[in-house]
Amino acid sequence: MKLITAIIQPDRLDHVREALIQADITRITVSRVTGHGRQEDIEIYRGQKIAPNLIPKIRLDIAVNNEFVDITVDTIISAASHGVGEIGDGKIFITPLEECIRIRTRERGGKAI
Repeated sequence: MKLITAIIQPDRLDHVREALIQADITRITVSRVTGHGRQEDIEIYRGQKIAPNLIPKIRLDIAVNNEFVDITVDTIISAASHGVGEIGDGKIFITPLEECIRIRTRERGGKAI
């Protein structure tokens, strides 16, 4: 099992969500977050550089079984990018998921996802 975390532009959320549903990935968690990476907009105020503003982003967390990792990642990449890709399109992180437990049924592992 893997936990896929994607940070995307807010205007791409509907595209990504619809593409994931088409790929039979229907269980996602969406959070509104702020941050910055290479998309910095360094400003100079009175001759001094000031820290870049935090930019609104969307964070998707998706727990998947191993056979769905590539499908999920490919779907997010194709739906989240702006054309040929631009700075700020986002990032995807894949981390091992040690355990998953469905509270209602107490199922564990891949069945709980």
